[in-house]
Amino acid sequence: MFLSELLQRIRFWKDADRIGPDIPYTHWRLHFKSTMLRLCKEKFLLFDDSADFRPGAYAICCSKISIGKRVVVRPTTMFFADPRPGGAGITIEDDVMMGSGVHLYVNNHRFDSPDIPIIDQGHYVSEQVVLKKGCWLGANVIVLPGVTIGENSVVGAGSLVTKSVPAGVLAAGNPARIIRNIGDQLP
Repeated sequence: MFLSELLQRIRFWKDADRIGPDIPYTHWRLHFKSTMLRLCKEKFLLFDDSADFRPGAYAICCSKISIGKRVVVRPTTMFFADPRPGGAGITIEDDVMMGSGVHLYVNNHRFDSPDIPIIDQGHYVSEQVVLKKGCWLGANVIVLPGVTIGENSVVGAGSLVTKSVPAGVLAAGNPARIIRNIGDQLP
C-alpha cells in the first residue's frame, strides 16, 4: 500500500504543473542556479535566463505564467494561475521587483448562494494579472484577479490590491489606493 502511494506521489511530483516546497521531487532543484533555470524553463510559459525562482516560493499552473528579465521570486511568494482550460495566467514583465510573500491570484471561489457550502460553488471566471515593467511590490502584497500594476509603480508592503494601479504611482493600503505620483515632492 505505502509503496504504491509513494510511486503515485512521485509521478504526480514529476508531472505536476507547479513548483513549491510541497513538490520535493523538483523543489530541491531551486537551490542551485543551473538546475533552477532548467526546471523553470521546462515548467513556465516563459522564464528568462536572468530570472531567479527561490526555494520556498510556489507557482500553480506554471504553464500559464511568464517571468521576464531580472525578476527574483522570493520565498513564501505564491503565484496562482488558473489550471482550467482557457483559464487566465500571470505575466511578470522585465525588471519587476517583489518582496517575500507576494501573492498573485487570477480567480476566486464563488460565494453567491448562502444555501450552498462555498466549497461546492466553484470559482468565478479567472482574470489575468499583469505586473508591468519596472514595478515594485513590497513584501506580503496580495494582488487579486484582473489587476494590472502599471510600469514603474510601487505597491507598499502588506497592501491588498483589488483594482489596477496606473503607471508611475505609489499605492498602499487595504484596499490599496494611490498615495501619490512617483517623483512628487513629499511635504
